[in-house]
Amino acid sequence: MIKVNRLTLEDAKILLDAAEQKAKEIGVAETICVCDDGGHAIALHRMTGARLTGVEIAMAKAFTAAGHRRATHKFNESPGGPALPGNEAFGIHAMHPGRFAIFVGGFPIEVDGAVVGGIGVSGGNGEQDIAVAQAGIAAFLKSIA
Repeated sequence: MIKVNRLTLEDAKILLDAAEQKAKEIGVAETICVCDDGGHAIALHRMTGARLTGVEIAMAKAFTAAGHRRATHKFNESPGGPALPGNEAFGIHAMHPGRFAIFVGGFPIEVDGAVVGGIGVSGGNGEQDIAVAQAGIAAFLKSIA
């Protein structure tokens, strides 16, 4: 038997609040999704003015990061990204149609070396989405330290 840490709604709110604060600071309207370790959404936040398409994209990024236990951009990093044409995971995004994201903006949330969830951010460019997600994770980790 193993002991599993779980994110709560209160944890998700810490992630969302810090992520939204960062998005406002850098001037971008983002959609932010926090999910549990199984990739199920705990909380979703679409800032005023964020694109309507960002909802499904943020959810897919969070799902992928939690479920596959890696940042979504790792699938396409050059050289050698596993999801790039000709590499071993090319086409992996087709395994969970509409739910598997292989582009920047999704990060696993780790506690004590285990993935407890994921955060997905959509609405800015890659650099902005990364900054917003990382701000959320940093605030959460600080809150449990």
